[in-house]
Parts: sequence; C-alpha cells; structure tokens
Amino acid sequence: MRLATWNINSIRSRADRALAFLERTGTDVLALQETKCKDEQFPREAFEAAGYEVATFGHSQWNGVAIISRVGLADVETGFVGQPLFAAPGKDPVVEARAIGATCGGVRVWSLYVPHGRAVGDPHYAYKLEWLARLKEQAEGWLAADPAAQIALAGDWNVAPRDTDVWDLAFFAEQTHITPPERAAFAAFEEIGYTEVTRVHVPEDRKYTYWDYQQLRFPRNEGMRIDFAYATPALAARTTAVTIERNERKGKAPSDHVPVILDLTD
Repeated sequence: MRLATWNINSIRSRADRALAFLERTGTDVLALQETKCKDEQFPREAFEAAGYEVATFGHSQWNGVAIISRVGLADVETGFVGQPLFAAPGKDPVVEARAIGATCGGVRVWSLYVPHGRAVGDPHYAYKLEWLARLKEQAEGWLAADPAAQIALAGDWNVAPRDTDVWDLAFFAEQTHITPPERAAFAAFEEIGYTEVTRVHVPEDRKYTYWDYQQLRFPRNEGMRIDFAYATPALAARTTAVTIERNERKGKAPSDHVPVILDLTD
C-alpha cells in the first residue's frame, strides 16, 4: 500500500496535478490539506472517475482537508473529539476544517492541517498549541485502546522540529514554527508511542517539503520541512520507505508544498 500526504494549496487549481501524481506514483491513499473549498465544490467526480473514493471536510476558501482512496474509505470523521474551536474576526467559534479521518485498507488515516500560529503571542499561536495538545490526547487514547492499531497522523504540521528543517535559523528567529513550545508539542507524539516515520527513512538534513513562492526560495532551496507522518508501532513496522517528491514543486502552477509518500508492506 502506498500512502501520501500533500498540502495541495487549492484542489480546484491543482486537481489535474493531483490526478497525474496519483497515476504516476500508483498512490493508493492521498491525504490532502488546504483544499480551500466547500465540500460541494471539491472536484470529486474526476477522482471517482479514476477509481478513487473521496471524503472531504471544507467550509470555505480557507483550510480544508480530504482523503482520497482506492483501497476503501470507511468510518469517516470530520474533526477529532475535543478539537478546539476558533473564531475568525466577527464570526462565531467553529471547529475548523483541519482534520479528517477514515479507514483505508485497514489503516486509520488522519489528514491534518495544523494551525499556523501566525505570530508568537497571537491568539492563533495559543490555539495552535491547544490544538496539538488535544490531538495528542486523542492519539494517546486510540493507541491505548488498541496497541495493535494502525494509525497514520499525516499532514502539514506547521512545525519545523529541528534547526536544519529551516533554511536559515536566524531568519526565523522569534517567529512561529521553531519555538520551543511548538517543538515540544510536536515531540509529545513520540512520547506517547508514535514514530515520525518520514524522519526514520529520510534522515538527511535540509530535505524540505515547503518553499515559499516569493524571492526564488525554491531554486535557492530556501525551504522548510513541515510535512510529516506519525505512525503507531504497528504501522511504523510496515513502513519500508519514504519519498519526498521534490519535483512536484516544479512545472506549471505547483503547490508550495510537495507530496510525501509512505510505502507500506502488505
């Protein structure tokens, strides 16, 4: 089984790229983030025509997550229990479209778009830390309830856990993504028994998954590594390889993120 995660940065703008990626790589399950559309706007017919089932969670042109699978799609959950609410200016608090779970080929896949945080001290930063803490509580409970569970927590985590996960540490000084509280919140999943499998299989420094569109960040390889997959012990044991698809940042109208692929044994 081949499982991938990709912050697509607008599925309606990049459906053709996603379909070409699925065909080229033979990916069975694709967890998408930043789909940026309502559920009824998702171009599901194109994916269904290619033999995939689609589950989506989107409210507007912001955020949005989805799971696309050709190995089954069952027990879909939009949001996780205890997911914090957040209120945009002038709006009522809501569960944002940042998490969707489904069982695909025996694996419980969660597509996650962790809040950005915006700036240290911003309410969104506190929201980000609470969001990660509540997710950790749920993830710990899932594993405790079934130590043999096969669960993937895949997506855009908006955390750079190591200094070499950003192109210039000084550039990010006093900004989000690298602060000790964010890194501790990310590391807490390891402490409850999950393994961040992309690092296990791609341990090299400066293997980025995101490059800003501005200032020639991609040609200069001035990027960040913020797209990851935490796996339960049973799933980590099945993970044989991980590939960061850097070439997906090239070509016409790419996302600013690239897919990360996990290969799993049967």
